[in-house]
Amino acid sequence: MENSDIVVGLDIGTTKIACIVGKRDEHGKIEILGIGKSESLGVSRGVVANIDKTVQSIQAAVEEAQNKTGIEIKYVNVGIAGQHIKSLQHRGIYTRDSLDTEISKEDVRNLIRDMYKLQMLPGEEIIHVLPQEYIVDNEQGIKDPVGMSGIRLEANFHIITGQVAAAKNIHRCAYKAGLSVTELILEPLASSAAVLNDEEMEAGVALVDIGGGTTDIAIFQDNIIRHTAVIPFGGNIISEDIKEGCTIIKHQAELLKVKFGSALATEAKDNEIVSIPGLRGREPREISLKNLASIIQARMEEIIEHVYYEIKNSGYEKKLIGGIVVTGGGSNLRHLPQLMEYVTGMDVRVGYPNEHLAGGNPEDITSPIFSTGVGLVMKGLEFNDELAAKGMTIDDWAEGREGNPVPKKEAEKEAETLISEAEEVAREVAEEKSTNSPFSSITNFRAKIEKWMNEGIE
Repeated sequence: MENSDIVVGLDIGTTKIACIVGKRDEHGKIEILGIGKSESLGVSRGVVANIDKTVQSIQAAVEEAQNKTGIEIKYVNVGIAGQHIKSLQHRGIYTRDSLDTEISKEDVRNLIRDMYKLQMLPGEEIIHVLPQEYIVDNEQGIKDPVGMSGIRLEANFHIITGQVAAAKNIHRCAYKAGLSVTELILEPLASSAAVLNDEEMEAGVALVDIGGGTTDIAIFQDNIIRHTAVIPFGGNIISEDIKEGCTIIKHQAELLKVKFGSALATEAKDNEIVSIPGLRGREPREISLKNLASIIQARMEEIIEHVYYEIKNSGYEKKLIGGIVVTGGGSNLRHLPQLMEYVTGMDVRVGYPNEHLAGGNPEDITSPIFSTGVGLVMKGLEFNDELAAKGMTIDDWAEGREGNPVPKKEAEKEAETLISEAEEVAREVAEEKSTNSPFSSITNFRAKIEKWMNEGIE
């Protein structure tokens, strides 16, 4: 099996960093070869806040994945989220030269490429350009214009933008960890690829991914993405509320939430009590599960109301036959679907990333926690298919990419080569000092320098 058949998804989350290695089996399903997971130390609300700590966490996750699979990881598909993510609608126009020739994939690519040239606000850049529907010579509602005749090719686009600094920090973290980023993918798009099926996306569905620091939303209808949003609240803020409300430390609050937490206070009994060990010999603290559920429900209702506002704001509230699919670590909270149904009045189910997975995968991969990671692997396989259609491998693409940063491992190898060659030249210069020709060493040294420059070593 070639390394080009293998894809790695790197989910840089607020609470965990997951490195998932996968490939496509002979039946077209996704086979997960191994998972590496580490605690995320340098990420806050989906955005890198400390480069060095994030690099350490990435290296730990990647090393674990490499040990489990025996595969050296070089290229990764990384997710991006955070409060800075915005979306807008735009119409693009591309005028063709001839009616005689059919509209080709290249024409569509040119139209999409033009959208990346849109003027953004200072400090913002376009992350994704997603075509919704095409218009050929004023004929509307076309999903795939390839093969048609027409001069004027138009399309309505859903454009997702983010802060340049946030994207650059993700690239910098991967680079320092010895990795090269092939694609930066919006996390709710990756999650939706992993947990939704074609029928749901056609019927209309809102995907809600409740992570540690953010809650991501993606709304689909008629197989077209209609709306995306990122809410800066997630599971961590619930843990903070438990910590404040029960006056315990954060680690204990997180354990309480995971083991005994419920999103509905009415489901908890009044007489159920949990005892928390006291600090440094102090008396244990008793906490009522009813009180715990009340704290969780109050914050969860706030998050759901934000989600419902975004659904109404999209204009597709009445068209979502598939209702809401909730995934991410926060979806493991007991009675969450019931609370969501109560607040929104919509059907709710928990989304597991096993929709497109082959059998025989690690058991924990089917947890909603890994939805984004599995989706990143799927998006990476799609990207590889596009390259294969052009007769390219991922290595060919990386070499041809403008400004492609050389990962740290490669840079270190080049540095070592340069140092050893410089030492060799220095030895030759020292040897030639004893000869009768004072210019021979200078000529030799100059020839070496010219050779390095010609080879393009910076």
